[in-house]
Amino acid sequence: MHNMPGKRKVQFVNGGIYHIVTRAVDGTELFREQGDNLRMTHDIFEFNDLTPLSSALRIVHCRNKNNTIPLTTERRERKLLVEILAFCFMPNHVHLLLRQLQDRGVQKFMQKLGGYTTYYNKKYQRQGYLFQGRYRAVHIKDDKQLMTVFVYIHTNPVALLYPGWKERGIKDIKKAIEFINQYRWSSYLDYLGIKNFPSLTSREFLIKTIGGMEECQRLVEDWLYQKRVLFDLDKVALE
Repeated sequence: MHNMPGKRKVQFVNGGIYHIVTRAVDGTELFREQGDNLRMTHDIFEFNDLTPLSSALRIVHCRNKNNTIPLTTERRERKLLVEILAFCFMPNHVHLLLRQLQDRGVQKFMQKLGGYTTYYNKKYQRQGYLFQGRYRAVHIKDDKQLMTVFVYIHTNPVALLYPGWKERGIKDIKKAIEFINQYRWSSYLDYLGIKNFPSLTSREFLIKTIGGMEECQRLVEDWLYQKRVLFDLDKVALE
């Protein structure tokens, strides 16, 4: 669960868009294996509901040819707390780009997402908080900031190849682009039209704002190419 004492500076309003970053305590690895990433995608989908999960499922009685009545569950129509525009999972933190749909929707969603702690602690036989204090929230005020955050979120995985790349630059730009084009734990593949977790995000708004899927890709790759130039300049300066 997120420990969130005190009053937050950012005021969440319906229709507002927010970049959320939540980090693990003391550098704890949030995702030790692929199953943990899958669990987080599951939680992000399931917990995005105004109705408690237990109340959102109803029992359905159905007879089969043997006249027995197995019980199955059906999910009621969801009432989304937020619209998930983008996401990215990193080893010790998670990026989310959210548009609030319900009053206190972001707070309720993030509080529910703290349920990942229960799964994680049980699986790895640990106790206590998993997430570090309160999550960071930035209110997106205009399209320029929105596009910057879109690029920022989806280029985060480059740090797994080149730690400190934003300051030092990228040695092999093609390798970096290939890496994020295959990185499964973000919404970037779905923005390229490659079905990865298509039901998890609402992409129409951002695709329209940015100017299409190709433009989404161009924005990301242009930013990475700028970092390649930075590396080349550093290299020249040091020779």
